[in-house]
Amino acid sequence: VAERAGVSIGSLYQFFPDKRAIVWALAERYTAESQACIAAALKDVSDAEGLSQAFSELVDIYYRLFLAEPVIRDIWSGTQADKALRELELADSRANAEFLVAVLKRLRPDADPVALETTAFLVWQMGEAAMRLAISVDREEGDRLVAAYKRMALRELVGG
Repeated sequence: VAERAGVSIGSLYQFFPDKRAIVWALAERYTAESQACIAAALKDVSDAEGLSQAFSELVDIYYRLFLAEPVIRDIWSGTQADKALRELELADSRANAEFLVAVLKRLRPDADPVALETTAFLVWQMGEAAMRLAISVDREEGDRLVAAYKRMALRELVGG
């Protein structure tokens, strides 16, 4: 982080008391940016085809981000080691799932809202697990894992 910011490690710790504070600040920033991206991608979806396209694009963007930005991997690792950061990540996942729930409610207005919320939350959590797995293996296998996740998730979300 210090290298990327162009400052010494000592200077970095003038602004952040410890590593946890740095990870927290980065996680909050990343969370806000990702929620804005997800909200924008899903806000106008009005049919199953649109959901399939938007969801697939979001997964691809997410995967490319993790491949291109090693700091995102470090943030994710940091959130797993700290209970408060895990809670932040869980709240982020629930918020992101709500964007998906809004689409599902538009597509299936008569469906049980609790079932839609459960499905969206689980699909979102499984996506995060799929990304962790995909970036932990070689690129070719990671690509296959992401493609398999998208197929599985879309079968559940749109039946296709």
